[in-house]
Amino acid sequence: MKWLDMPPVWLAAFLSLAWVQKTVLPVGSFGPVWADLLGGLLVGGGLLLVALAVTEMRRQRTTVIPHREADRLVTTGIFSRTRNPIYLGDSMILAGMVLYWDAVLALPLIPIFVWVVERRFIAQEEARLRRKFVAQYTRYAQQTRRWL
Repeated sequence: MKWLDMPPVWLAAFLSLAWVQKTVLPVGSFGPVWADLLGGLLVGGGLLLVALAVTEMRRQRTTVIPHREADRLVTTGIFSRTRNPIYLGDSMILAGMVLYWDAVLALPLIPIFVWVVERRFIAQEEARLRRKFVAQYTRYAQQTRRWL
């Protein structure tokens, strides 16, 4: 059951909730064109962030799986801009789809998703990294923001 407690599963669940809201209870609209454009940009940007992060982690030969012990502290590439580019990308994908689908009532899902990710994954990951890469992680955390 541990495979169920993974960020993509949580993202899929939140996307499903947003889709159900827009399908079952279509209320309001964000606007005709700008919401679709912004939604598309957010989804595209989110996918790009995830791809850049996974590529950098693979290049550094460390795991992408949140529950596993990292072999290296990745601070290069996209990780020099944000400590959590995959989670940021996931949040952007959710926000983009909420806009694209005109799922107005699903807007609160975005901060709830961020909260879940911080509690379920980021806190434990950062604790493991802090224990394993003591001084290096402390310096990295001081220089690089968690999100943006």
